[in-house]
Order: sequence, then structure tokens, then C-alpha cells
Amino acid sequence: MLRIAVPNKGSLSGPASAMLHEAGYQQRKESKELVLVDPENEVEFFYLRPRDIAIYVSSGKLDIGITGRDLLLDSGANAEEILQLGFARSTFRYATRPGTATGVGDFGGMTIATSYEGIVAKHLADEGIDASVVHLDGAVETAIQLGVAQIIADVVETGTSLRNAGLEVIGEPIMKSEAVVVRRTGSPADDPKVQQFLRRLQGVLVARSYVMMDYDCRVEHLEQAVALTPGLESPTISPLHHEGWVAVRSMVAAKEAQRIMDDLYDLGARAILTTAIHACRL
Repeated sequence: MLRIAVPNKGSLSGPASAMLHEAGYQQRKESKELVLVDPENEVEFFYLRPRDIAIYVSSGKLDIGITGRDLLLDSGANAEEILQLGFARSTFRYATRPGTATGVGDFGGMTIATSYEGIVAKHLADEGIDASVVHLDGAVETAIQLGVAQIIADVVETGTSLRNAGLEVIGEPIMKSEAVVVRRTGSPADDPKVQQFLRRLQGVLVARSYVMMDYDCRVEHLEQAVALTPGLESPTISPLHHEGWVAVRSMVAAKEAQRIMDDLYDLGARAILTTAIHACRL
């Protein structure tokens, strides 16, 4: 039975469970549940603190887990990323009061407060900067106001909380993060159970990114229409009862669907429809 770690709370928890549900797996109904067995899919889910997941996976007690790239790297665990999941995206950056510093090169001798000590210490070492790092579990924005540090390093999504604290981001981003699937470094890459799990999640990612488009088109305009909707392999084309017309079906990128519909209409296509894709295998 495949043993999988899933975030039990925070910004990763809801989207992770939603993706697993879309992939056909049972998910817990109560937030207090710590373990859930899905016998039909031969999977056992363990709901753990996102920050601890990479450590559990690296120990070999669990096969794979879902966590953030930032949490994986900060943990220093012997685990590696094997699939990007496209949600919980964020940027990890430095911030300070205006006029304190313009970039990492100015940090020498200063103190940096962060909840991600491992990432910051490595970044400073890579840049050759001699600065102190103070670990805080949260609310690092107040560290400067209280005199604990001159710089903070934190996950930035909108930057609103930083601006409210009178801070501004400085320098280039330390890293970009998102939810990822992780496994123990060096574990077999061809494990069939893990590969099936990854295919299911990849299917969800494709289904979310594409829609199925159907439309009727004059034969003389077919090549131009197909150029707009080439599909993944090629579109399905069927003759209609009315001579000179064909029905076309193709997968198109969801974010491009409205523009493609406009172009098809201008080309003379009619009965243009899009439908959501609930599951997919490529």
C-alpha cells in the first residue's frame, strides 16, 4: 500500500485535498482525522504539518508527500521534488525599511529574521555575505519594529502585509515556491504505484489547463480552423449530414479558449462549444 503525506492545515491543505479528490482518491471528511485508508486505490494518507512532511518522507517511513518547495529546501531533508502541482505559488524575498539596504550586498553585519533559516543561511553563504540569522516561527514583519532584526526574509504573495508594516522588498527573489510532490532522494524512480499516482495528478493538471472545444466548420475553411485548434495529437473531424460541413473536436488551452472561439467565428465556424475536462490521461 502506498503511504502518502498530505498537509493537514494551512494554504497547502485545501488545494492538495481537492486535487487528490479530483484524481479519484478518498479524502478525509473531518480535519481531526490524521490517517485515512483508501483500500480501493491501495493508498494510505497521513495528514501532517506541511513543514514536517519532507522529513517524514526522507526517513523512508512514507513513500511520497505533498509540501511546498520552500519547506522542502528549508528542512534540509534527504528528499527531492518530482512533480510541480501549480498551486500555493509564492516568492521568497528580503524586505526592510526604506533606506536600510538596496540589496544582499549591503547585509554584512546585519541581522535577518525569518521562519526559513535553512534557505536564508544557504543563500547568504552562496552570496558570501556574513550576516546573522534569527529564527522566528511567524509574524516576522514585526521583527524590525521591535528591534530584533534589520532585515526580514519571508514568503511574499501580494506584499500587503509588508506595506502595512512600512517595509519594502529589496533585491532579487531568493526563490519561487509552489506545492510539489516529494520523495526520498535515491528512491526507485520506476515504482509502479508512485508512477500511477503521478499520472493521476498530471491528469488533473491537464484537465484544469484545457477544455474540449467542438464546432462546425465549412470544408474549405477546415485547414485554417485546424491551425487554430491543433489539439494534442490532432483534432477529431467528422462529416455532417449537411454536405460541405464537418464537425471538429479538439482540446485547447483554457486560457486561450475565448480568443480561439472569436477567431473561429470570424472564420465562419458555428455551434462553437467548450466543455470542462474532469479527468485526463496523455
